[in-house]
Amino acid sequence: MEVTLLSPLDAGAGDAVASTAGAMQARHPHFNDALDEPSARLSAPDLDVGDPAALYTFSVGSNGHPFHRHAAPRLFTAISGSGGARLRFIAADARMDSAEETLAGLQHVEVPADCLFTVRMAANTWHQFQPLHGNGLHPALFAVSCHPDETAGALDPALHAQVMRGDADLASLTELMPETLLQALQRTQQSAAIRTTTLGFAPVPRRTWVAATCTQLRQPAERLRRALLQRFRRDASARQELPALSTRSMLALPDDSLLAAQLTQHHHQDCVQLQIDQRWLPAIGTEQLLVLLLTAFMNQPASSISGLMRLRNLLARPLRLRTSPLGCPVSSLLNDTPGQRFAQRFPVLASACSADTQQVLLGADDRHLQFRSCVAVRRQHDQIIFSLSTRVRCHNAFGHLYMAVVDPVHRHFIAPKMLRTAVGELLEDALAGRSSTATAVVPG
Repeated sequence: MEVTLLSPLDAGAGDAVASTAGAMQARHPHFNDALDEPSARLSAPDLDVGDPAALYTFSVGSNGHPFHRHAAPRLFTAISGSGGARLRFIAADARMDSAEETLAGLQHVEVPADCLFTVRMAANTWHQFQPLHGNGLHPALFAVSCHPDETAGALDPALHAQVMRGDADLASLTELMPETLLQALQRTQQSAAIRTTTLGFAPVPRRTWVAATCTQLRQPAERLRRALLQRFRRDASARQELPALSTRSMLALPDDSLLAAQLTQHHHQDCVQLQIDQRWLPAIGTEQLLVLLLTAFMNQPASSISGLMRLRNLLARPLRLRTSPLGCPVSSLLNDTPGQRFAQRFPVLASACSADTQQVLLGADDRHLQFRSCVAVRRQHDQIIFSLSTRVRCHNAFGHLYMAVVDPVHRHFIAPKMLRTAVGELLEDALAGRSSTATAVVPG
């Protein structure tokens, strides 16, 4: 393997790039969050013209990622986080019949904080990347990775077919280190000297008090920088002429709503719609629009709704009811149990797509009621229609009393406010040029 330093960056730049680029990566249509290595496939192989190469981005956060390997060679360019990065390698030809032999083949390369570097690995090189310093405050790195030949290596038939279709991702091309070998390696490495190469740009002591102080200051400095940039971005967005966002409430559901088959015996139903001219978002498909809408529900809830939910949670906790920081219609987006996931990220009960519509079904069951919600994006003629629909079935007298109090507030304030806020955030992101990774395909 080869690791080459290219250039130092300003203090705090590594964390800034990891945060900003990581957020854009998460909005990419081919984003995949798996194996503690969020990634996006930017370009799939074009086998019809004899080009087997592929291009990915990936990030490694503050907890590092597990030891793994790939069947084909890897080349990537990365920016280290503001605490530096530790790159751990075991060569493909190293003997690994025992923990001692595996440990003898282990090598560490320490990369300084906030720098641009490249890595080249042979096929089947075991590797693991971690932050070097920072006590979990800094990510390890953000990288752009080139796969010279996505079809190379000993791939099983199913994976080879996936590659040939252009549907592979980093997780499917990854083989984790066997658990028994990993545990043995963890037990023995604590008492062994590991071959370590420390890279740097100047012949300074490894850990002077100046370097230690810089490491401690980088993270709060970067937080302040991001807060200021976020404030200025919001002010700039506010100055742009955004479309008027007005909602329309109704009792009936759209004809093709996933909610129509749910809770047929229900005690509450509403639907809120918001439509804008599609010229505001001409180049974003309905699936990506729904991803952005769900992201906005989670990351930018309306402050007034958050305040109501804090009050509701305070009152609900003694009654052993569900609590959530999000508004009820989308609170199940925080569910971390295994199940169906939309865009490989959002936990949903179901999803459906057609030529012009993308929708997901959310919901949960509580002691006093069941709720189901449908979030949908539809392109219709020259309009984009965002909708949030909800059904509730009460289980007992308390459920009916609860809904009698909540119904008018939910129907006339909570649902419309949530939808307006989320669509507004989506539009601001799009107008700021941050809605997706842009790729230009030039014929030739």
